[in-house]
Amino acid sequence: MAYLLLIGTRKGLFTARSEDRRRWEVEGPHRIDAADYASMSAVYAVGVDPHTGRLLAGAESSHFGPSVWYSDDLGRTWHEPASAPIAFPEDTDASFVRAWQFAFGDDPGTVYAGVEPHALFRSTDGGLSFELVRALWDHPHRAEWFPGAGGAAIHTVLPGVLGAGDRSPDAITVAMSTGGVYQTRDGGASWNPANRGISAVFLPEEEPEFGQCVHKVAVAPDGSMYAQNHHGVYRSADPAGEGWTAVEKGLPTDFGFAVVAHPHRPLSAFNFPVVSQEVHLTPGDRLSVYRTDDGGGSWRPAVRGLPQDPYFGIVLRDGACTDGADVPGFYFGTRSGDVYASTDDGDSWEQVAAHLPDVLCVRAAEV
Repeated sequence: MAYLLLIGTRKGLFTARSEDRRRWEVEGPHRIDAADYASMSAVYAVGVDPHTGRLLAGAESSHFGPSVWYSDDLGRTWHEPASAPIAFPEDTDASFVRAWQFAFGDDPGTVYAGVEPHALFRSTDGGLSFELVRALWDHPHRAEWFPGAGGAAIHTVLPGVLGAGDRSPDAITVAMSTGGVYQTRDGGASWNPANRGISAVFLPEEEPEFGQCVHKVAVAPDGSMYAQNHHGVYRSADPAGEGWTAVEKGLPTDFGFAVVAHPHRPLSAFNFPVVSQEVHLTPGDRLSVYRTDDGGGSWRPAVRGLPQDPYFGIVLRDGACTDGADVPGFYFGTRSGDVYASTDDGDSWEQVAAHLPDVLCVRAAEV
């Protein structure tokens, strides 16, 4: 079995391939458009379609603007649809800034894109064209969603899941900065906030119905969820009902961007702490990963193999992932351009790549 790692950076898309997840062949930056404008542009979103193996990259061209490129040969060649794949309808008075997230539905061809400004788009042709999910765009709360420091973005899209044991092909959970978590049970026809228990320290009301700056939500194999908030780490088996419970005790800080759930163990997850909202550096000037195996009841460092020298590059909200294999691999990239992998259940890490541009997103898959 071969493994593919997609690495979106501030200056282009890189890939890494491996047969054993220990020795990696790193290539890039890839030329994804004919004029080669996008090879030096930021790639904020990448995805691997589990049905077809198609790769998607949401990149920005300094000359032509943002778009979505696709590859059907594992990244060797790239194509852009003839018409803009993501575009806001004229009556919205909005312009597409960038794609932040790709997620894939159970039906072949179904792809969701979380974008900036706050919106969700759906494709039924594998990402060649997308349509705006109007009910979320027209939600009465939208006027009060506002940009976080990183932009007005939907950066988490979880098709088919609402909580532990609560799955449906018509369900979707999204999270955004800044607005919080929203869920639909009817395929996107209606949406409700699901933020009870999550704080919003920057708002007058500490736990409002919506308005939280949820940086990332990861879903566990039983459907329960972990959330890294602007301040606070949370877990929930039922976001819309019981709400969220704080689980940051034992972490060096409650601030961060990324969280990754174990693909086979509901009580296991990985967190990547950041000093604070004002100081986007690693706690104690050390690159560190923390792990829980009891649903956030406790956390322990998982740092074997990581640099012990001072290190300042943090992990961004989409900069960590798992390949979901039977023996799962875990991966993360930093703003210092380093990428690390663990293939022993997170007990130790090995470097995949070094000195890349600022890593924005990482996705891994068996291919």
